[in-house]
Amino acid sequence: MVVFIVLGLAVLAALILVMLYNRLVALRQNCRQGMADIDAQLQQRNDLIPNLVTTVKGYATHEKETLDQVISARNTAMASPGPASEAALGGALGKLIALGEAYPDLKANTNFQQLQGELADTEDKLAAARRAMNSASADYNTARESFPAVLIANMFGFQPFDFVEIAADRRASVSAVPKVEF
Repeated sequence: MVVFIVLGLAVLAALILVMLYNRLVALRQNCRQGMADIDAQLQQRNDLIPNLVTTVKGYATHEKETLDQVISARNTAMASPGPASEAALGGALGKLIALGEAYPDLKANTNFQQLQGELADTEDKLAAARRAMNSASADYNTARESFPAVLIANMFGFQPFDFVEIAADRRASVSAVPKVEF
């Protein structure tokens, strides 16, 4: 009788271990998928940039410095992805979009409007992918650090996932109160 109780407890412990392991695997896969979604949105943004720059070049030929900054930032972001290079690219894109305000003919150009809309849509999708990634990271890290999963997480190599954060150089501008004037 005691043998059956011990055997039953061993089977129960093994089942709990397998369930915890499988849950951690599923949550880790959600994090990996979140990173892949962010990469896909970044790639889409990088693919749109040359079309946008080409459209702007036709109207703003003497804005060469801004156009060169955008292309340089895009190339840097593609060569060495990371928060700093993506922040630099975001800043350069902001300057490029601002050119639309300075050139009414460009602002009215259908290609420019379409590309600007696609870029805005891509930025929205990128923000959503970052939020989803942070949610997946929170779920995974919470499960990984909760008892009894914490007992097996390190043993099986489940490392924590980092949150996607705003680059340090953009944090100040994002947290600043917007200035509204009439």
